[in-house]
Amino acid sequence: MLEKLFKLKENGTNVKTEIMAGVTTFMTMAYILAVNPNILSAAGMDANAVLIATALASFLGTLTMALLANYPFALAPGMGLNAYFAYTVVLQMGYSWQIALMTVFVEGLIFIVMSLTNVREAIFNAIPMTLKSAVSVGIGLFIAFIGLQNAKLIVNDDATLLTYQKFAAEEFSTVGITALLALMGVLLTAVLLIKNIKGGILFGILGTWILGILCEVAGLYVPNPDSGWYSTIPHALVSFDFSSIGQTFGQVFRADFSVIGVLDFITIMFSFLFVDLFDTLGTLIGVSSKANMLDKNGRLPRIKGALLADAIATSAGAVLGTSTTTTYVESAAGVTQGGRTGLTAIAAGMLFLLSIFFSPLFLTIPSFATAPALIIVGFYMMGSVAKIDFNDMSDAIPAFLCIIAMPLAYSISEGISIGVISWTIINLITGKAKEKKISVLMYILTVLFILKYIFL
Repeated sequence: MLEKLFKLKENGTNVKTEIMAGVTTFMTMAYILAVNPNILSAAGMDANAVLIATALASFLGTLTMALLANYPFALAPGMGLNAYFAYTVVLQMGYSWQIALMTVFVEGLIFIVMSLTNVREAIFNAIPMTLKSAVSVGIGLFIAFIGLQNAKLIVNDDATLLTYQKFAAEEFSTVGITALLALMGVLLTAVLLIKNIKGGILFGILGTWILGILCEVAGLYVPNPDSGWYSTIPHALVSFDFSSIGQTFGQVFRADFSVIGVLDFITIMFSFLFVDLFDTLGTLIGVSSKANMLDKNGRLPRIKGALLADAIATSAGAVLGTSTTTTYVESAAGVTQGGRTGLTAIAAGMLFLLSIFFSPLFLTIPSFATAPALIIVGFYMMGSVAKIDFNDMSDAIPAFLCIIAMPLAYSISEGISIGVISWTIINLITGKAKEKKISVLMYILTVLFILKYIFL
């Protein structure tokens, strides 16, 4: 049945590989189960309810992706979008979280229409192959950067903005030891992969976590919850209290529209829509490029199903009580492990569903244990840089700008914006528009991106 449903042989994979890839993807995404409740609770939402909503939205979105598109892509509430939801729309603008959920819900409905009418697919196909390769590389750098930050190997610095972690004696029992454990995790994962150990990334996560537990038992790592340093030792395995979901489920339909004008609602909704659109496209481009899923024309077969799954998950997540649910770039971890079909997504989705019951266990996985996986995946995705023709500067320079913008602007969508604008304008000014066959849609995207920087 699995062969018939997911076409495993046709995609050069098997059940064991797909399951392992799905577990790996989940392990690199599990941090969202801890981070999302933390962020959205700042907007006044119940943290436990958000945790359950996050797990359910991730399960439903990922299951939909598997059934509609048969791709190994997992979905969850997006980072950045959740911060905009809580800190900008609610705390800064002063609107209720119910109104914020309604903007997300409407955004999802618009995306469903766009997906069914091929608008999102047309945008995907209009982006030149050079920029698609650049997006893959840029996402790799972005993922690695997130991993370095999660591990506290790269930290803020007033003089240089960023710097490496200094292993000061007074901080060694928290920041220092976790950074050291992350470095050991990178080395462990690298050795496992070089030795061709199946599931090397997953075992790297588990190995780093075990090292953290040993350090805590030995007193080398001292938890300090007030400073964000939590115990690595699970104090419980399961929880069967799901009553809190009632505090967010369906609240999207209780939004009080009397406190927000139509124009303000549209502006907020468009901001969610804009970032979600290009973050999703960027993720699909980057991960599918890494998995060699794009055809000779740089197009992704069955993209309509993938985009529709993403759109449905967004609206469903809003009903459950969480911010925009989107395709996750961490899916690249599973792809790197050999995941090629929806069975990988099913495995990841089932773990999200199980995480509702085993939340005390999953939430104990520290960020320094998943950081090595993100860093290594970033390395893998750098390979797409070889597909960029650096002898053609009209392609190479926009590709470089796209790549460098993602980690530095901390945004996939900003990298795409800068890449599209620079590619179109450079080729237009240098008289290569006809040679590069710039589509009308690329001109439209360029104008829209420029207007975004002017008015948003």
